[in-house]
Amino acid sequence: MAAILPLLVVSPLPLSAQPPDFGPNVTVFDPSMPAATIQNAVNAISQTQVPTSAQFNTVRHAFLFEPGAYTVDVQVGYYTTVAGLGLSPDDVTINGIVHSEGASNSTLDNFWRSAENMHIVPQSGQTERWAVSQASPFRRMHVSGSSLFWIMPQDGSFASGGFIADSWIEDEVLSGSQQQWITRNSVLGNGWTNGVWNQVFSGVIGAPAQNFPPNSANGNPYTTLTQSPVTQEKPFLYVDAKGNFNVFVPALQTNSSGTSWQSGTAAGSSIPIAKFFIAKPTDSATKINLALALGKNLILTPGIYQLNEPIVVSRPDTVVLGLGMPTLVPQRGNVSMVILSVPGVKLSGVIFDAGPVNSPVLLEAGLIPGLGNNPNDPLLIQDVFFRIGGATPGKATISLQINTDDVIIDDLWAWRADHGNGVGWTSNTAANGVIVNGANVIAYGLFVEHYQNYQVIWNGEHGETIFFQNEMPYDPPNQAAYSHNGVNGFASYKVADGVKFHQAFGMGAYCNFDVDPSIVNDHAFEVPVTSGVQFKDLVTVSLGGVGTIEHVINETGNTANATTQVIDLASFP
Repeated sequence: MAAILPLLVVSPLPLSAQPPDFGPNVTVFDPSMPAATIQNAVNAISQTQVPTSAQFNTVRHAFLFEPGAYTVDVQVGYYTTVAGLGLSPDDVTINGIVHSEGASNSTLDNFWRSAENMHIVPQSGQTERWAVSQASPFRRMHVSGSSLFWIMPQDGSFASGGFIADSWIEDEVLSGSQQQWITRNSVLGNGWTNGVWNQVFSGVIGAPAQNFPPNSANGNPYTTLTQSPVTQEKPFLYVDAKGNFNVFVPALQTNSSGTSWQSGTAAGSSIPIAKFFIAKPTDSATKINLALALGKNLILTPGIYQLNEPIVVSRPDTVVLGLGMPTLVPQRGNVSMVILSVPGVKLSGVIFDAGPVNSPVLLEAGLIPGLGNNPNDPLLIQDVFFRIGGATPGKATISLQINTDDVIIDDLWAWRADHGNGVGWTSNTAANGVIVNGANVIAYGLFVEHYQNYQVIWNGEHGETIFFQNEMPYDPPNQAAYSHNGVNGFASYKVADGVKFHQAFGMGAYCNFDVDPSIVNDHAFEVPVTSGVQFKDLVTVSLGGVGTIEHVINETGNTANATTQVIDLASFP
């Protein structure tokens, strides 16, 4: 009988080491690839996504760089995210620039893009520039090797940003024409220059000194808080030494300043990629919900998700991570996502568009205040953006409603569109941008614009906002259409009458009533008068003198109008 020889089996790489299937709209680079190949791939997307004509297109893309060094020039356009896959930003070095530029007068529309988790080293003749407006976070970045880091367009035209977090900027930051900006938990190695209306620094080492209202000796309006009360940095993808993909979840921090990573590996935990359902735009909400119910976390890959029912997040500590600005659009007047009353859910990197049938709310976080929350494991909402019209005709009564306690909002833009598709007073209808019913909710970088009723309503106790930017709706047809109960207009930020404790720092509200410039808004901010409700560093602006804001907060503060366009108020009460 012939001997039976053992069968030689050549095992493939462990399943976890295989590159995940992120679909065709995610490009993963490794340092062994030729520089020309990488540059050509980047250029192919930039050519379609950088022009302003791309503002409302359907392309979505993410570029991911594995640890190593690269020589590349990445110009980041609409719906494009660029990220390093290291555990530290210094694990991915870009000998070049990852930048967003602005054509003349177009930086005001430089939205929906991001750069994360890389070390940028500009080469000779290059300037790192992140000339953006809202919804364009610059996170967990290290910038060095040049004299200036610009966050304004090179031609000096207007910009209306913006957000930096967990970053080390060794170069001097040139703010220039940026109307407002928030920088959180970062290090500025060579300072910050310029400011227009509202520049806020929270937990930033090297930040300029507090200077609000600006004075004749220093005309820059700076709100500076030495520490951030409670923060948790955004989860991110990384590749470990064995080539395995994971998601790192940074730890909660209190009373913090500076970056989470400069002193060594950041505190936190890792989740293997095998514990994620990687969704494609062709997946239904039913399929996604089944994966979530079976205990998976969720990665939403780039694209447009047409939803006939809500995505339901029901398990504590679920991570929902968007790549390449995935966009959720309800089709039947449904909510797009519901987070049940469970602690520790982490949602980031997603656009919520209103759909063709009015939705009561687009994102509902929690069901009942006081149920299922944990102050040591808060709900995180980070780099989440809402649109009512603009891309497509749409309606939604409320964009975000928070019905749970212990929440961190970290860079949010809720926008009822003032231009684009389906735009008009009776077309893209939307009452409120954000309603907070829960207690102990803190917001860093709250941008809310153009809603038709109160832009923000805060009903929960012990709320706090560090930086707020608002434009009132441009398009009320007349005063009667924009009034209530004998009051002209609606406050941009309303703290409910029964609230006893609320804090706010660096708060800006602007008007531009271009359909009827005679319109008056009586109050930019409305709050109960009690010692526990304190607002500091407020500004109102009549943009170009088009329209009137009668008072800054309640009956306090002078009038912003064509005569005096900018009004500053140091504190209230």
